[in-house]
Amino acid sequence: MGQLKQPLARGPVERLARRDGWIVALAALSITVMAAWYTFAGAGLSMVMNPVWTPGYAGLNFAMWWAMMIAMMTPSAAPMLLLYTSVKRMGPDANRVVMLSLLFLAGYLLAWGGFSLVATFAQWQVETLGLSMGAMMPIKSGALAGAVLLLAGLYQLTGVKDACLSHCRSPGEFLVQHRRPGAFGALRLGVIHGGYCLGCCWALMALLFVGGIMNVYWIVGLALYVLAEKAVPNMHKLSGVTGGVLIACGAYFLISALTN
Repeated sequence: MGQLKQPLARGPVERLARRDGWIVALAALSITVMAAWYTFAGAGLSMVMNPVWTPGYAGLNFAMWWAMMIAMMTPSAAPMLLLYTSVKRMGPDANRVVMLSLLFLAGYLLAWGGFSLVATFAQWQVETLGLSMGAMMPIKSGALAGAVLLLAGLYQLTGVKDACLSHCRSPGEFLVQHRRPGAFGALRLGVIHGGYCLGCCWALMALLFVGGIMNVYWIVGLALYVLAEKAVPNMHKLSGVTGGVLIACGAYFLISALTN
């Protein structure tokens, strides 16, 4: 009988690679968990008790929006982040792979920080005009809610949506086209990836105004849909179906608002 082959022991390079991957993954997970905790436990209570739009309140709302975007969007960026970590590990920047990966993540989150500024301004206008209601803060105007639904539905059908989504669904091709060396290159790459992600998801995020900015079920549902749209094979083909449903709902809201 032949001798049983013993598994090869992992060398120092493989152990280092596994360690770097775990560090980056755990860092991203920790950021996501902390952002989710702030969104669901901290910011919401503060906003209900302090409805006056002071600079401090505006800053709190911006922090809430950004934390919510971090919690919702970081999971969908994980495949790109981990692939970037693997690629950097094999190049001349191998000794800085964790730092560069976290800079990439920071750039991605900066892009969503820009969206959070716009969302905060939109919330300010909605609340100032008295168009939101209750602790969950959905839009109470049927016409405005219908318009947002129509906008989101129509955007699902555009070529811009498809183009941005294709970049998010093809991490290898994206890295080949856009990666640059060094710390600035990592940050720049994260901002570009965040921009493409923003391009395919901003209209869906606008639906938070319809379902309720602090509606946990709405937040989780949108986050899962975005993740599926990027990661599940052929899921992107359902964007048209989603768009049709949103358009139908928007038309219903608008017709109801106009006939009542």
